[in-house]
Amino acid sequence: MNTMIRWNPFGEMARMRNEIDRLFEDAFNAPAGKWDRSTVWGFPLDVTENDETFTVKAAVPGMNPDDLDITISDSVLTIKGETRSEESREDERVHLRERRFGSFMRSISLPTPVESDNVDATYENGVLTLNIPKAEAVKPKRISVKAGNGATVVEG
Repeated sequence: MNTMIRWNPFGEMARMRNEIDRLFEDAFNAPAGKWDRSTVWGFPLDVTENDETFTVKAAVPGMNPDDLDITISDSVLTIKGETRSEESREDERVHLRERRFGSFMRSISLPTPVESDNVDATYENGVLTLNIPKAEAVKPKRISVKAGNGATVVEG
């Protein structure tokens, strides 16, 4: 028995866009040459926000937190680091080496000004978590609207 599935052109376009994004990401993060592994590569990030802070989670497994360089300048967050290759012994042959070695870096622009002096950074189970407070000027303020007789009518 055959099953008929309705064609969804928007789903096809979304899949095509994902494939193109992956193609460009692979092209810019791939090593320069087949045997050259000393290129700069990126790593996955999650960025969320609430009224008070931005939270950035970066997957950097196997890193020593002291080897990470984290900077914020003009609302641009940059995370850098480097992993070093393990030396192969002369009496062994390498059949497969997929782990990346070399420098890595990601920079993202945060949409609003932040307080770079009060960032809280933690590293646990290969995940770097940054809690970046927003600048006071961009945090939402509660404003009371008073009626002519001085009573509070609306809070916004």
